[in-house]
Amino acid sequence: MENFALIFVALIIGYIINKRDIFPKDTPIILNQFILYISLPAMALLQIPKLSFSFEVLIPIIIAWLVMGISALVIFYISKILKFSKEITGALMLVGVLGNTSFVGIPVIQAYFGDSALPYVLMYDQLGSFIMLSTYGTFISVYYSSAKDVDVKAIAIKIITFPPFLSLLVALFFIGTTFHPVITSVLSSLAGTIVPLALVAVGLQLKFKLPSEDVKPFFSALGVKLLLSPIIAILISFIFSWDNQASMVSIMEAGMGPMITAGAVASMAGLAPRLSSAIVGYGVLLSFLTTWILFKLIQL
Repeated sequence: MENFALIFVALIIGYIINKRDIFPKDTPIILNQFILYISLPAMALLQIPKLSFSFEVLIPIIIAWLVMGISALVIFYISKILKFSKEITGALMLVGVLGNTSFVGIPVIQAYFGDSALPYVLMYDQLGSFIMLSTYGTFISVYYSSAKDVDVKAIAIKIITFPPFLSLLVALFFIGTTFHPVITSVLSSLAGTIVPLALVAVGLQLKFKLPSEDVKPFFSALGVKLLLSPIIAILISFIFSWDNQASMVSIMEAGMGPMITAGAVASMAGLAPRLSSAIVGYGVLLSFLTTWILFKLIQL
């Protein structure tokens, strides 16, 4: 209960701060940079070494890529059937596929499963969502917004120099290692900043405007992201008989709301900015209800 209270209080604080213009407009960017460069690397170094080398570690990565790949195909064909414009199709291919698996995923998974689930969250997020954002997300934003060629070399450099990704690779070499208590304490303090800062940053960026002409693409994106994606994850787990914490965390991660960064990428690329912001805003809030229902289902 305390974890959920923190989640909603932090979101409300961020939303109120944004409405009252208390902090500078670039505050979400600064908070997100702190999380990406300090908090997430600290959490990776703290949690990943607690894993043991086994196939279980790969389950979140496999599910992440299959879920996002299938979701992208579904949205592509929905867009064709409903004859959405190229701009709207590009927006949905971003916010309807990529999930908020770190900023919202970490506090939600922590609230439901505890700290033992965090290593699997990081595997799903960093080796799934982040790489998908950097590769697929870049391609979609460029392809649907202009005729520019995608710079594969630049994407590769961006991935291998990303601090959370680098820290994840380093942490993998320390699996099974117990750090000195002082190191563990420092990492715990830095990693502990993720939840409040991430949720305040999310609250600062929530927008809820939705004109009537955006209704069809709005429900198409959220239908795929909040309903179809976790169903795909459940089916994958069932087909391969995966019934463990790694698979349950992956199913929950698949059901997270739209990625705020994906919404920002869509907006910067000129891909239906108003619609993208509405999908992210409403999607993040709705995901708290849908993930609660999802958690109850997978516990049956």
